Amino acid sequence: MTAAIAAAGQGAGVTLFEGNERLGKKILSTGNGKCNLGNMDMSIEKYGTKNPELLQTYLERFGTNETIEFFRSLGLLVKQKNGYLYPVSEQASSVLDALRFEIDRNPGICVKTGCRIDRIERDKKRNCIRVWSGKEAFCFDRVILACGGKAAPGTGSDGSGYKLAQMLGHGLVPVVPALVQLKCREDWLKSIAGVRADAEITLIKNGRKETVERGELQLTDYGISGIPVFQISRKVGYILREQSEAEIRIDFLPDFVREGFAENLMRARIPLEACNTVEEYFTGMLNKKLMTLFIKLAGLKPTEPVIGTDVKKIVRVYELCRELKVHVYAGNSFENAQVCAGGIPLCELTDKLESKMAPGVFFAGEMLDADGRCGGYNLQWAWCTGYLAGVYAADGEMENVTFKSGKN
Repeated sequence: MTAAIAAAGQGAGVTLFEGNERLGKKILSTGNGKCNLGNMDMSIEKYGTKNPELLQTYLERFGTNETIEFFRSLGLLVKQKNGYLYPVSEQASSVLDALRFEIDRNPGICVKTGCRIDRIERDKKRNCIRVWSGKEAFCFDRVILACGGKAAPGTGSDGSGYKLAQMLGHGLVPVVPALVQLKCREDWLKSIAGVRADAEITLIKNGRKETVERGELQLTDYGISGIPVFQISRKVGYILREQSEAEIRIDFLPDFVREGFAENLMRARIPLEACNTVEEYFTGMLNKKLMTLFIKLAGLKPTEPVIGTDVKKIVRVYELCRELKVHVYAGNSFENAQVCAGGIPLCELTDKLESKMAPGVFFAGEMLDADGRCGGYNLQWAWCTGYLAGVYAADGEMENVTFKSGKN
């Protein structure tokens, strides 16, 4: 939609093909229905890609400020909360409506809904690019592929765009679910399902720390979820392509000093040794379900007396509070993922997002090998690449762009 608006703004006649019966279905599910459409803290470190230098050149031309101005030109009021950008209405439908109404009132854009493109090729005789929807063929001077990835296929992004790109000779960085929950093999997770806790999680690869994230961890009967889990899920996905499991260590008390933690806490809790049972002794540290689990994993019983209890087992409970290990054997499916990692390599495109294999074909959005963290980064990538591809496909230059509504 953004690409169509940008191309039409340069004077091009645009045909927008949409496989669904209505434009923008996926937008409605973003940001829990509020549409976190960007972030003031923008940098390439917020993205995963094999070609960060190219990604940076795109974001430098259409960054957060351009996103704000673009949507303001469509009449959408934008606000920020701690750097996160939202429509003032906090309704994703407002963002969709702003885009849809701009398209509706632009005479240069023809929309064909319920029309899936399943084949593409360069027609050298006619010097055009031909696309097919079933048996019906269309010819264009330029084509922009903005088909999405494989995440949430029910919204239309079912991976079919990758096949179109491969018809043109493009390669594909392996695609894995990202911003997704992780499945773990530990059976005892069922006993703590539903618990939410501020925690620091560390992804381990070959015995070394790969990455660390902190935030609200959500424990489920099958594994782990929550923002910190989403942030590391892309890396977990690629690790699981190489090996059967990935190890994650959870620290439920990240604000406490690690060195001498157990000894210092035991010293501070000496008065509690008068408690009758182990359960009473550990009450007040963490969620009751967590402490009950740690007591069990340490080889203790909640009802056994504190006096005379093996000190090593008491220490073990403290250690589990700081380093609970879980072993991930899979991420949740693409149906559950917010985005996917991998896609068309950026190095196969020019700095104007044009295919090096098939000149005249441009790319935008999630089907490219670039995925962002939670926080509006993936939608920023959509607006950025969509607008750039639209301008360049219409032979325009970003230096000459001013954001004006089609109604003007």
